[in-house]
Amino acid sequence: MDERNCSSITQFVLLGITDNSFIEVVLFIVFLLIYLLILLTNIGMIVLIRMEPQLHTPMYFFLSHLSFSDLCYSTAVGPKMLVDLMDKHKSISFVGCALQFFVTCIFVDAECMLLAVMAFDRYKAISNPLMYAVEMSNRVCYCLLAGVYLIGMIDTVIHTIMTFGLCFCRSNEINHFFCDIPPILLLSCSDTQVNELVTFIIFGLIELSTISGVLVSYCYIMSSVLKIHSTEGRFKAFSTCASHLTAVVIFQGTLLFMYFRPASAYSLDQDKMASVFYTLVIPMLNPLIYSLRNKDVKEALQKLKNKIFF
Repeated sequence: MDERNCSSITQFVLLGITDNSFIEVVLFIVFLLIYLLILLTNIGMIVLIRMEPQLHTPMYFFLSHLSFSDLCYSTAVGPKMLVDLMDKHKSISFVGCALQFFVTCIFVDAECMLLAVMAFDRYKAISNPLMYAVEMSNRVCYCLLAGVYLIGMIDTVIHTIMTFGLCFCRSNEINHFFCDIPPILLLSCSDTQVNELVTFIIFGLIELSTISGVLVSYCYIMSSVLKIHSTEGRFKAFSTCASHLTAVVIFQGTLLFMYFRPASAYSLDQDKMASVFYTLVIPMLNPLIYSLRNKDVKEALQKLKNKIFF
């Protein structure tokens, strides 16, 4: 593509979910409540884990960073979407669009890998509880966390440079409510085959490695649980994994639906609905899943309430 044919785009226009004013008001109220709940539950989870000594374990260390990831990528998308629902001019600067994509991508990647790390942590806790504190020491936990953010950063930098380095000479209207790769590529007059191939390969590798890690960890977990003779012991082991497995299925299922369905089945409307689910609904559900099904969290929350009120 001749660079002279490229227009200098300084801003994009986000078309949003709908152009119906009544539906926009309804969605604003619903999404505002969801976002406030995201802030309350995820910040609450982080504070609770930091304040209660009984939750100072590798499992809750990773859970606090899962809540942090939920908080970051939902905040990158949520407030702007809420403003756009009430604003006729749904514009976002070129730099702002790149920044929104960057933050969203890095923390979605981080959450994806954190779920795999948490599965590995559960395997270590159940298969060899006596050596758990040694094998999952603070040093190991921080190294795993550093690896998660490093991989997420490398992936995000590659996608950001390749996507926003394209030539845009068509419309500047993004048929979405936030800056994501597929709708942005549709605006480019450059050849985007390389971008699509790189996106498929990198996302594919991350998904394949994390899902494989989860499946392998749970195979070992199942093997270890079946060796436990007492019914109570088996139930306790399964209950510690139920919340995590629920979060994995919801999050990974949504990402697989979004990025790995056939091109012939691709629909921007479906893509928007799936994006709403993983950018707002999942960050709201994760703390509820872990708190409602977790005895330790309930006890820590009760202790914190007693400290506050008495």
